[in-house]
Amino acid sequence: MNQRDIPRPNPALIVIILIAGAALLLVFTAFGTVDAGMRGVHTRFSKVTGKIHPPGLYFIMPLIDKVEIMDVQVQVYEAQATASSSDLQIVQSAVALNYHVLPEDTAELYKNVGREYNKRIIEPALQESVKAATANYTAEQLITKRAEVRDEIKALLDEKLDRHGIFVDAFNIVDFDFSENFNASIEAKVKAEQEALTAKNKLEEVKFQAEQAIAEARGKAEAISIEAEALEKNPQVLQLRAVEKWDGIMPQVTGGEIPFISIDTP
Repeated sequence: MNQRDIPRPNPALIVIILIAGAALLLVFTAFGTVDAGMRGVHTRFSKVTGKIHPPGLYFIMPLIDKVEIMDVQVQVYEAQATASSSDLQIVQSAVALNYHVLPEDTAELYKNVGREYNKRIIEPALQESVKAATANYTAEQLITKRAEVRDEIKALLDEKLDRHGIFVDAFNIVDFDFSENFNASIEAKVKAEQEALTAKNKLEEVKFQAEQAIAEARGKAEAISIEAEALEKNPQVLQLRAVEKWDGIMPQVTGGEIPFISIDTP
């Protein structure tokens, strides 16, 4: 076949195809969706407009507008924090923060911070709050008043993060870790307290036994006193007691008189 016989493409047709393709591309990029638990921050020429797209379908101007997706679900941030107690003990804390971005503040947060708010806001606020609260307690109080320390740290985080549109859902102290010397001193103190409690219980037991013995002796003394008083008033009680104890057998003796107890009868 002669090269002249090959049909040449129509330039007008090519232009039409390109235009149609570009139009279709623009149409498809003009629409998008925001998933549940997310918000779309509307930007125009990379500048935040302040408009926030809720979950669902949205429409934008292609090549001009863009939608940045922000997560507004509850998220967990875990961290290790090092601080000093009021008695200058080094404390290693493992903490966990549950938070979420307020949907109505997503545009402002994206505008001022971007998506790296964990690194730029939450981490510094968490470290600073843990250090500030820990410094108000001794190392021992951090253990005995753990719930109070947790609430104080959470209050500090509320104040620092709320201004950025981040809500603190919960804060927990997973663990406190102290130096080996402090752990040894706590163990020794607990052991000493246990030994002191054992000694106190033993002393109470001895005291109780002594009180019982005194009460028993007092009771015997009172009984003897009452009996002596009764004998003094009525000597015949002794003869009655002897009769009660006599087995009815006359004593075997030779010579002399046979003693017997006489009881006066009315």
